[in-house]
Amino acid sequence: MGALGRLFGVPKPVIAMLHLPALPGRPRHDRQAGVAEAVEFVGRDLETLQDAGVDGLLFCNEADIPYQLRVGPEISAAMASVIGQLRSDLRTPFGVNLLWDPIASLAVARATGARFVREVLTGVYESDLGMIEPRIGEIAAYRTAIGGDEIALFDNIAPEFASAIGSRGIAERARGAAFLGVDAILISGPAAGVPFEMSDLRIAKEAVPEVPVIANTGVRAERIAEIFSVADGVIVGTSLKVDGVTWNPVDPDRAKELMDAAQTARATRDR
Repeated sequence: MGALGRLFGVPKPVIAMLHLPALPGRPRHDRQAGVAEAVEFVGRDLETLQDAGVDGLLFCNEADIPYQLRVGPEISAAMASVIGQLRSDLRTPFGVNLLWDPIASLAVARATGARFVREVLTGVYESDLGMIEPRIGEIAAYRTAIGGDEIALFDNIAPEFASAIGSRGIAERARGAAFLGVDAILISGPAAGVPFEMSDLRIAKEAVPEVPVIANTGVRAERIAEIFSVADGVIVGTSLKVDGVTWNPVDPDRAKELMDAAQTARATRDR
């Protein structure tokens, strides 16, 4: 089934987002509710998504607007605490994404048993957050130093709210990331919940057919068959929420609809 199949147990997995409320130290954090609010909120979404049959989960500090390129220890500690308190309920392979700090994501992944991290790992980008310059060599060295070589690296080569510096397009960036050893390549739209360009997905897959390519934003039930005609998997968040709003809880009906569509699309391709 390939690398993603071995990780998630199915071909073309659906990885669903678990968006945490704002964490300590961030402008939207509810000091009175504290981390307990995050455990309760994420716990409900976790139950809904696992009941719907998603293939993977991704914990993310999506509400920590405005995002940081380096998070403080309070963010890592809070994320690890939430995952730790929910660990016994997790039946699905999961990953970690601390926006936009790959070192912090790896640290939390190693501490909690996460199987992968999603981050910007290669390239240089101008962004609404400032210059994103991740330095993959240092990231990979840190992963080895903490004993985390088994943690898969999912590299977002078309990050939201950003554009690449220089003239290298999607194909060149995908080939570079593959050569440098990432485990999957992600293609995004301009913002969370906004569709990517199918042409970008095709260009990346044609450039690195041996590496999994994942659709990272704007995935919806009605598009899943088209996306699966190219992509090796999807990461989905906003379209599963009540009324399609990123900050709302997961809607059981939307989650079921997407998983039904994904299973139909996978079965059709297997015939």
